[in-house]
Amino acid sequence: MDPLHLCIAMGPVVAYLMLLGLINTRRRPFLTTGARDLSALGIGVSGLVIAGPMELFLPELALNQFGAYVWFMMLALYGLCWTLLVLLVRPRLVIYNMTIKQMRPILSSVASKLDPELRWAGDSLCLPTLHVQLHLETFTTLRCTQLVSSGPEQSCAGWRKLEIKLAEALKTTESTINPYAMSLIVLAVFMAVAVTFKMATNLELVQHQLREMLRL
Repeated sequence: MDPLHLCIAMGPVVAYLMLLGLINTRRRPFLTTGARDLSALGIGVSGLVIAGPMELFLPELALNQFGAYVWFMMLALYGLCWTLLVLLVRPRLVIYNMTIKQMRPILSSVASKLDPELRWAGDSLCLPTLHVQLHLETFTTLRCTQLVSSGPEQSCAGWRKLEIKLAEALKTTESTINPYAMSLIVLAVFMAVAVTFKMATNLELVQHQLREMLRL
């Protein structure tokens, strides 16, 4: 791959890997919503989309007529499509640096205060008063636990209350550093150095490809 497209494709990926690595070096759990987590992923893969299908299917007629402004339109279209995807997914909470075994008693304590009628069934939890039904999933490598909604009938207000109370409970919870965190950081640094070196040694080629790409 040429240096310009390599930089475009790998730049956001490097930033995303570095972010995950830094989050996993924390000694406290990190809580975020599924929407924010998915938005970060959308930014992370944006470079791959730009250097791949976006450029491949870029309308040449529009590019010749509007020049570089077509790229702003394509990026806006990508942003709108990803935003629609974020809005359509079911509610979800993502907790990094926390296993299911660690998460379950904390969730039970928080949920019992929000809804005394809570019911557990394996790794599934029902909060009828809040109109929230969820189940626990885990991603072992990143030591990440997710509270994923079960069924279409969900209350956004109920999920918001659960998020706030859970965030308050996790502030006093300590966790160990994920051993895979440094692997993510080292990988991100290695990729960043490799891309920077390839661009620095081919500056004239990068400038030529950028002008050609933007029709300048």
